[in-house]
This record gives sequence, C-alpha cells and structure tokens, in this order.
Amino acid sequence: MTIQNDAALPKVDVATTPDATTETLAPMRLKERFRKFLPVVVDVETAGFNAQTDALLEIACIPVLMNEQGMFYPGEAFNAHIEPFEGANLEPSALAFTGIDPNNPLRKAIAEDEKTALRRIFKGLKEVRRTEDCRQCVLIGHNAHFDLAFLNAAVLRTNNKSYNPFHNFSVFDTVTLSALAFGQTVLARACKAAGLDFDGNDAHSALYDTQKTAELFCY
Repeated sequence: MTIQNDAALPKVDVATTPDATTETLAPMRLKERFRKFLPVVVDVETAGFNAQTDALLEIACIPVLMNEQGMFYPGEAFNAHIEPFEGANLEPSALAFTGIDPNNPLRKAIAEDEKTALRRIFKGLKEVRRTEDCRQCVLIGHNAHFDLAFLNAAVLRTNNKSYNPFHNFSVFDTVTLSALAFGQTVLARACKAAGLDFDGNDAHSALYDTQKTAELFCY
C-alpha cells in the first residue's frame, strides 16, 4: 500500500540529450528543495526568557542559498542592535550572560528601534525571496522556537505582521539535526564535531551565532 506523504521532497526532473546514452539528473533549485520556502538562519539575543516581557536586544538573519552543484552556503547577513521597547524587562542575569549593556554609549549610537530594525531586515529578506522565487521564509535556529517566539512577539508589538516573511510556527532546528548527526546539542560542540571553528569569546553575539549556525546547517 502506498501512503501519500505531503511532506515528501519534490520530484527531480530527469534531463536527457539526443546523443546521451545515460540519463542525468537536472540540478534542483532552492525553491524546489524546500517547497518554495527560503530557509533563513536567525539568532536573537535577549534580556530574558519571556518573549512577551523581556527585551529583544540583537537579531541577525542569514538566508541559506544553494549553488549550481546543489550545495548549501550562507548568504548575506542582515542584523541589528535593538533598543529595548518601552517598559521592557531587563534581567540582570541575562545581561551578564550575553555581556550586552543596553546603556553603552557606543551601542546606543547604532541601535535601532524594533519597528525600524525589523522592517529593514524584512525588506532585505524579501529581495532574496524574490530572487529565489520563494513564497515565504522558514526560520532555522539553534533552539529555534526560542528565536521564533521573540521574533513573533516583536512583530506583533511593532505592528509588522504584514511585513513578516516568516512562517508562523514551522522551523528547522539545528539542535535536532546536530543531535542526529553528531550526538551533540550545544552549538559550540556541534561545530567542533563538524570541524568548524568556534570562538567562545565571540559567542552570544547574534551575528556570530547566526554565522556559526548557518555554517553548521550547510555542513
């Protein structure tokens, strides 16, 4: 008995030439590989664990692209330092863990409000989606639902729902993939198991963690 699986990978077209003696597989495009979803690695740095009350301080997004040989590679990064929203909770233990000081003058000079930062990043991702002919982004993250929860909360808080390119709940989680491939769930250990460099001094920066997660996903 054959069971229809809606989540199955799309069919691959078979290409032939008049003088060919064997059939060759046509290269699959990114939109075909992920059913018109654009995979985007996301990492956030926050001032706590509660997406509704705690500040979003940093966000970085890197789309995953595919070359002509069908190999994944990280695309251009979009990132922002974000000013805590009005009334946001700032947990001292969370700030100590990330090393982020929201009141640092250098940080305040480049930080954006949530609405501006998200719209700028979403605009950049929209252009990538158009180029790749994808209809929506799907979030890749290490403990992805943590990042998605803060992203969704910020989208609602800033009235950015119509600009948000991400699927509301579907994710690809590199914790699961790393546990399956390497028996590791910690990002640093998974990267080392894959032979990727990981500098603990740079960790807990949204941009750095996103870069490393993208490299791991593309491994």
